[in-house]
Amino acid sequence: MAFESLTDKLQNIFKSLRGKGRLTEEDVKLALKEVKMALLEADVNFKVVKNFVKTVEERAIGQDVMNGLNPGQMVIKIVNEELISLMGSETTEIAMQPGKSITVIMMAGLQGAGKTTATAKIAAKLKQKGKKSLLVACDIYRPAAVEQLHVNGKKVDVEVFDMGTDHKPVEIAREAIAYAENNGHNVVILDTAGRLHIDESMMEELAEIKRELTVHQTLLVVDAMTGQDAVNVAKEFDEKVGIDGVVLSKMDGDTRGGAALSIKAVTGKPILFVSMGEKLTDLEQFYPDRMANRILGMGDVLTLIEKAQESIDIDEEKGREMAGRMKKGKFDFEDYLESMKQMRNMGGLSSILSMLPGMGIKAGDLEAMIDEKQLKHMEAIVLSMTVEERRDPKLLNPRRKHRIAKGAGVDIAEVNRFVKQFEQSQKLMKQMSGGKGKRHGGMFGGFGGMMGGGRFPF
Repeated sequence: MAFESLTDKLQNIFKSLRGKGRLTEEDVKLALKEVKMALLEADVNFKVVKNFVKTVEERAIGQDVMNGLNPGQMVIKIVNEELISLMGSETTEIAMQPGKSITVIMMAGLQGAGKTTATAKIAAKLKQKGKKSLLVACDIYRPAAVEQLHVNGKKVDVEVFDMGTDHKPVEIAREAIAYAENNGHNVVILDTAGRLHIDESMMEELAEIKRELTVHQTLLVVDAMTGQDAVNVAKEFDEKVGIDGVVLSKMDGDTRGGAALSIKAVTGKPILFVSMGEKLTDLEQFYPDRMANRILGMGDVLTLIEKAQESIDIDEEKGREMAGRMKKGKFDFEDYLESMKQMRNMGGLSSILSMLPGMGIKAGDLEAMIDEKQLKHMEAIVLSMTVEERRDPKLLNPRRKHRIAKGAGVDIAEVNRFVKQFEQSQKLMKQMSGGKGKRHGGMFGGFGGMMGGGRFPF
């Protein structure tokens, strides 16, 4: 996961400042020297790091502890504010044309950056906002790219326009815009060709499309795992073609985060989206303040809530019913299965825990804590039950448990342990729920299932 190493290092640095009554110049300089090294190791641009550390130092030296904050928290507050400033301060969205006018978006990027996938992800995101997009296959050099766009378009239920590989990209784009005008589309997204490296022919192709047609937004997709190379690519594309924003792909991979922290400062162009997974729903709006919170290990509850709202496929009535059962400690194994499904849709338990503040868990420790194999065993146990057994766990006598263990391929002791933990979680949820069920409806009901999984009965 992105920023794991940086987050852990920053948390350790700030811990060393606890207990001091005042931030002295020596305290600040020593801490910021380590912050500087952590940022450089995260592959943040050297000039960006130098300016960042200088600004934080100027703000932090000599500051008294304010509003009950200890010195470590004071530095975190300052670092947090400067990280937000570094990444752009405000959230930037795709600028849409007014009314029924068509917005033309051109996607650009090097081959392998994830451009074609990002194109479909953006179309899916815009569909949620009521936009009718048309995906356009302008990569005439790779027939596989045309096919991939069709496959992804079908998955997100967005139409794809292509003219094969025998026409110039600018001709395909022109015909696609005319088609969109005649068929009620209000967004046209051009998936252009990439190269293994920047060359003049690719840049000229993009420039020709922009000369011949009205392109309202040019979005560059860069691979976050390439660190400063991604920043350099963004800078060169902007200088030669002109870009309006950046999409960071593969942010869920083994990336140190340098690109996210450097692109805005180096190019002046905002990051619009970050891709957090391979699924076509794994695209997040880029919020500088939320990303800063994640980097500092402060969680990202707002994104977690948005993911839940998108993922939880239950109506208000069903949500109230589930909340009511939780309040009474009647949360059953059917609810558990539903919550496991929702949890996967939200990126899994480790993703959810990483967004919760105050967990006291380092990002790098999450995988060690979460036994995915055990979670699969628990789900297999539930799936081996009959519907009646899931709805009424009291039916689970020894004979039934032996049958379930055999069906799930686990030892009977594991079934007994899981059922006992589930019963304990039911009692705990009953105590914790209080009167919150009515207030939170479906959201509270959905999260409840994640709490009742045995290993994590929070």
